[in-house]
Amino acid sequence: MSNAFYKVPQAKNEPIKPYTPSSPEREELKETLRRFMKEKKDIPMHIGGKEVRTGKTVAISPPHNHKHVVGHYHKGDKSHVKKAIDAAMKAKDDWSNMPWEQRAAIFLRAADLMAGPYRAAMNAATMIGQSKNVFQAEIDAVCELVDFYRFNVQFMTEIYHQQPESPAQTWNRTEHRPLEGFVFALTPFNFTSIAGNLPSAPALMGNTVVWKPSNTQIYAANLIMEIYEKAGLPPGVINLVYVSGPEAGDVIFSHRDFGGIHFTGSTDVFNGIWKTVANNIDKYKSYPRLVGETGGKDFIVAHASADPKTVAVAMARGAFEYQGQKCSAASRAYIPASIWKDVKKYLCDDLASFKMGDVEDFSNFINAVIDEKSFDKIATYITNAKKDSRSTIIAGGKFDKSRGYFIQPTVIQTTDPYYTTMCEEIFGPVLTVYVYDDKKFSQTLDIVDKTSGYALTGAILARDRDAIMLATKKLTHAAGNFYVNDKPTGAVVGQQPFGGARKSGTNDKAGSMINLLRWVSPRSIKENFVPPTDYRYPFLQEEKKK
Repeated sequence: MSNAFYKVPQAKNEPIKPYTPSSPEREELKETLRRFMKEKKDIPMHIGGKEVRTGKTVAISPPHNHKHVVGHYHKGDKSHVKKAIDAAMKAKDDWSNMPWEQRAAIFLRAADLMAGPYRAAMNAATMIGQSKNVFQAEIDAVCELVDFYRFNVQFMTEIYHQQPESPAQTWNRTEHRPLEGFVFALTPFNFTSIAGNLPSAPALMGNTVVWKPSNTQIYAANLIMEIYEKAGLPPGVINLVYVSGPEAGDVIFSHRDFGGIHFTGSTDVFNGIWKTVANNIDKYKSYPRLVGETGGKDFIVAHASADPKTVAVAMARGAFEYQGQKCSAASRAYIPASIWKDVKKYLCDDLASFKMGDVEDFSNFINAVIDEKSFDKIATYITNAKKDSRSTIIAGGKFDKSRGYFIQPTVIQTTDPYYTTMCEEIFGPVLTVYVYDDKKFSQTLDIVDKTSGYALTGAILARDRDAIMLATKKLTHAAGNFYVNDKPTGAVVGQQPFGGARKSGTNDKAGSMINLLRWVSPRSIKENFVPPTDYRYPFLQEEKKK
């Protein structure tokens, strides 16, 4: 038995590869994309370390080429959720009792596998399954997920090192136990890194997990599971099931051993989960941990002192990278009248230069939205804006789903700061701009703060330091991630812990020690080396008679 206090490798952010023409990484990725597009993968569930096939298969098609099939996944039902819970509970004792450095080694190995031999496959799977261009896939499916693994290991050791003071003759110590029961990870389509982090963060801390990914992210989720198993993750620690949300919820939220949920998705779904858990609270062994990052109506505010070109680039990147399907994507902007003419020109020029199409063409900046349901929803907002007297479409506005779910990046200018697309979450490539009177900067900040119930990300662009200070103060609760002279997207693990408050979630900050603390239940231990042998305290002594 080793008795060393181990020091884990210092976590550093994974460098982003550039994928320039003729570079080795570009050639490897191109070849992997070609191979994956020719294959038809058979994708099983993973329960208790075994591949589970039901024969009830569902086709997977790229959003940018929805008539082409790249694989089929095996759809499960409630019985598979029950088996996944059983497998998680069976693996619980051995996994939670495994020395922490051994758990750490598994996820550090997963990080190196992902950054090395699996890098092209991870990027290709995300590009094909979720319609991301090469840069968006690289920063997500490889760099951010690798960062999660490495930094979470470091954060784990920092948690374990935090110990209380011990007075004379006493030793006080704190141990961080995993939660009782199992954790449910419910993950979204838009970030492969989130899909990988939500089950792995609780697992690292000694929990066992039932993982249900979005149906539109299964193609890459299956590869993550393959890497976990390759890295030596024991059977049953993370169990991957492909079932409907209601089927999973019916079983999991009624189970006595439900210990917590790690969630990223819509506010409505999280609200429903919260209500269901409250109604079932008497069934549980412990109060479940509810950790969720939900919707956003993220903003950019420019001050009259801001550089118009800087503002335009923040809008173009912040609103339209990955087709506006980031939780943090800018979807409303407030621009002062004095710089709007220049901002509008630069923004429209940039949008006119965007190329849109297939992910295999690396010159395409814009790809498809995730599925037909999303396409139809976004198209409806654009169609309604064309008919409304309060709004004018100044860029984009076209859409076509004949081959893929393509929507032009669209900019709407409105005369009403409370117009529909300034308030409601769209989750697509639509940015609405309200032009305000320069003299009403402070009042405009009040509008920004109260327009939306969400509070995920936001940005202030200004050269005037007083304006930056005022915006930072007035918008204190309007964004959990606040950016000064930058776009409101692109949080980096270890640099900007990510999460929002209000209707944007519980703000438990993925990519920080804060998040990992949610997956442990501390126990304080006091050991007295010289215990008392008399119940009497000194104050009980009789006073001496004079």
